[in-house]
Amino acid sequence: MLFFAVLHERAGTRSVTITPTDGMTVDDAVVAARKAAPSDPQPGTSVMLALNSVYVKGDQLVQAGDEIALIPPVSGGSGDIKTDFDWVFITPEKLQEKPLTDFVTTGIDGAVVTFLGVTRCVNEGRNVEYLEYEAYLPMAENKIAEIISEMRAKWELGKIAIAHRTGRVDIGETSMVVAVGSAHRRPAFESALYFVDRLKEIVPIWKKELFVGGEVWIGDTSGAGKPAELAD
Repeated sequence: MLFFAVLHERAGTRSVTITPTDGMTVDDAVVAARKAAPSDPQPGTSVMLALNSVYVKGDQLVQAGDEIALIPPVSGGSGDIKTDFDWVFITPEKLQEKPLTDFVTTGIDGAVVTFLGVTRCVNEGRNVEYLEYEAYLPMAENKIAEIISEMRAKWELGKIAIAHRTGRVDIGETSMVVAVGSAHRRPAFESALYFVDRLKEIVPIWKKELFVGGEVWIGDTSGAGKPAELAD
């Protein structure tokens, strides 16, 4: 059982091993994992379940060797997914938008839209020091590729390139690059916005905000951020 973001902090570990019994479901495994962890991760009702990198319901049966992950609400280095038309990667390295924009600029399409997600210094009245991102790989990359398929089903698009940071991202640094090519501007703009909204819904990437006096996982519904004196 894998714990991510706020859940691994609550559990005191990133994973526990559960031995499946006959007829054990994912929900049963979660109960067993909560008991096996150093402390209860208190997943709550908004947590999603993944079995072998696929979202499932709690009544799904599990077998020996299965990997289960508790996926808390997402915020909104590894290998990459690259074809002639799509390029997806998640990395701890600083992002440069030019290689992605160059990838989608072909001379065939008349519009290229590039969106950058950048760490800002103030959020909801808090003085932000930096952000930290955590991802469940390779599921995160596969879900991004799934969103790209949805985009192509809705709009006629050219090349698409998506990159996302993990680890620490300082003020003014880029956490995400979305580059979309299309024959016309409207599909490019609309599909880029669609991607960002969908990423926040289904891609297992989490954001922790470190601010003056405390920290908080964005999307955590348990309450206010943890004061600095309680930080690990």
